[in-house]
Amino acid sequence: MLFRNREDAGKRLATAVESLSNKNLIIAALPRGGIPLGVLIAKKQAVPFDVILAKKIGHPTNSEYAIGAVAEGGAPILGEGYVEQLHASWVKEEVPRIQKEMTRKRTLYREDLESELLKGKDVLIVDDGIATGLTMFAAIQAVKKQEAKSVQVAIPVIPKTTYEQLKQRVDGVYALEIPAHFLGGIGAYYKNFPQLSDEQVREWLKSK
Repeated sequence: MLFRNREDAGKRLATAVESLSNKNLIIAALPRGGIPLGVLIAKKQAVPFDVILAKKIGHPTNSEYAIGAVAEGGAPILGEGYVEQLHASWVKEEVPRIQKEMTRKRTLYREDLESELLKGKDVLIVDDGIATGLTMFAAIQAVKKQEAKSVQVAIPVIPKTTYEQLKQRVDGVYALEIPAHFLGGIGAYYKNFPQLSDEQVREWLKSK
């Protein structure tokens, strides 16, 4: 399956989750890439929309390689690439820097977003795809810490191994593509997969 762009993926996901009850539902998207999908789903379901800020912790010599992740209000989640003897001090320095950046993002988005209380709500977390799952797992932990009634996840594409791990952590998973042999990056499943700027994110938030 090849998605034309995030909007195409969002419309397909919105159809996949339309059976969800909207009485107690909140859509929570991961910036930046999950925002267009989350907004489209929230519009179709006619439910509140929020963002969950989470970011990977990159390897000290290769920022693209994640050794962990952290979300707003949550503790860091460390992955298989993390080696305590090598990376403990790096993570200790990186987490406050990432948290500071998330505070900046929250301030930046605030005027376009009324943050929702997740306690007692059925939360559907949305992103444009999952590879290792570390960022999503950090987001799930943060949502659960807010005492959500239930947590489900909707994504266009996720590797089968990560999908099996994810099912153990949440109440439900909606995935359109679950390849046994992942092509190496989420962008490989999209025809058009540009990085989104903060201004583009804010435009999507204004359209919600």
